[in-house]
Amino acid sequence: MNENRSPLTIRALAVGILGLIIITASSAYVALRMGALPWPTVFVTVLSMAVLGKAKGATLEEINCTHTLMSAGAMVAGGLAFTLPGLSMIAPGEELPLFQVIVISVTGAVLGTLFTIIFRKTFIEKEKLPYPMGEAAYNTLIAGKEGKGAPVLFTSLGLSAVFTFIRDGLGKIPAVLGLFSGNAVFPALSIWVSPMALGIGAIIGPVLALMWFLGTIIGYYVITPIGISAGFFQTMADADSFRSSLGIGLMIGTGLGVAIKAIISTFRKVGSNGERTASRRDITAVLIVAAAAAVMLALFTDMTAIEAVLLVAGTYLASYLSGMLTGQTGVNPMEIFAILVLLAISAVSSPTLAASFSIAGVVAVACGLTGDVMNDLKSGSLVGTRPRYQIMAEGIGGIIGAVVAAFVIYTIGQTTGFGSDAFPAPQARAVAAMAGGLDNQMAFFIGTAIGIILFLLRLPSATLGLGVYLPTYISSAMALGAVIMAICSKASKGKAEEKAALISSGLLGGEGITGVIIAIFTMF
Repeated sequence: MNENRSPLTIRALAVGILGLIIITASSAYVALRMGALPWPTVFVTVLSMAVLGKAKGATLEEINCTHTLMSAGAMVAGGLAFTLPGLSMIAPGEELPLFQVIVISVTGAVLGTLFTIIFRKTFIEKEKLPYPMGEAAYNTLIAGKEGKGAPVLFTSLGLSAVFTFIRDGLGKIPAVLGLFSGNAVFPALSIWVSPMALGIGAIIGPVLALMWFLGTIIGYYVITPIGISAGFFQTMADADSFRSSLGIGLMIGTGLGVAIKAIISTFRKVGSNGERTASRRDITAVLIVAAAAAVMLALFTDMTAIEAVLLVAGTYLASYLSGMLTGQTGVNPMEIFAILVLLAISAVSSPTLAASFSIAGVVAVACGLTGDVMNDLKSGSLVGTRPRYQIMAEGIGGIIGAVVAAFVIYTIGQTTGFGSDAFPAPQARAVAAMAGGLDNQMAFFIGTAIGIILFLLRLPSATLGLGVYLPTYISSAMALGAVIMAICSKASKGKAEEKAALISSGLLGGEGITGVIIAIFTMF
């Protein structure tokens, strides 16, 4: 291969942009209608490979850049759909002009892409986080291009796809299975009937998956029953309020721990030749663009200058957490990060209602794109793709996808509206409900303090917080996947690990692909 030849070819751009438009529009639709968004990573990998795999001179790098560009708009659409519709839900008749929606979307996409330049090396090269979807995309590429492990991968992918179609397309299989119905003291326990969830648990491994499940046990089956029995909580709703705020606090404490550690590291490196995670030129470029983003937001949205500056700083911290959690768990709660940055800014300023949802939109878009970028960079790292070309592809796709997503969201809002049976936008409704403040501030501050301590002790506090916060059905499915993987590995004395990784990747890919296809057909 010619090292000087760019893998971001004209045909890669053409195929990537065409697929990008379709994936972005369908992602906006399914996020508004279902309040969920499947990762498109493996789907666009297969699609890019199908179009370019037999083309003359095609390389894995070129295919890698194509699917990187193609997937960029999906999470941008999710970031907008999970936040902005909440404005018209709580203030009927009040909505953002299309130009402002585009500014919010494009700014978030640019910031999300640029901030990954700073912590790419830390997460992918130094910490080697698993990034389940990125690894699944890599295994799909290798199996499709070289035939290595192809029968195992594509059999697993096909079975997962058929299962998902029967479950979601035909409605013949329940999405969630109840294991314990619960009572006045103990909440219900259920499990997600999801091949993807099992695959993610298997890929991230028992340590992270069981830490995640430990958070669920602590939140739902230790704190809740003890609190109710002791009279600390009067109702299950009170317990849920405490638990969810505690989980959010743990995740935010992790972010503050990151900031504290960065400050300590900076002082230690003064006068030394400490290793940098990004070049001085890259950091300078990011700072310049970040400053320009703050100016754009202050000029063209309802935010004040101080709110715009605080937003850019908060977006960096939220993007860091997003990249880390996506790498550890394959889950990216972008709307939660949006709420938390909004609450932090509201503590020192008084943003208008329009400015509040603009702030949430920028953060959610940036975090969504960060997760997508890091998944793609993980697959690129395994393939050997030069990161600068992937980041260029993600930047191009992010900006184009931001404009497409803005048009789709704005058009649906104008023609159909949000909060109806057609487009309930449940995530945006949750953002609107929480925009007024945290349910339980004491629990939040306790969780924040614990999160800082655990992070500084090098324990996965954000993953623990995710378990405390998220429903039991997600955590239990991830834990089951990790346990099955550990048992198979031990029984085969490590010999089945490669085959198990391919099976896991196929489980992720089959459900992800089918989810996107169902979304596209539903949209049309």
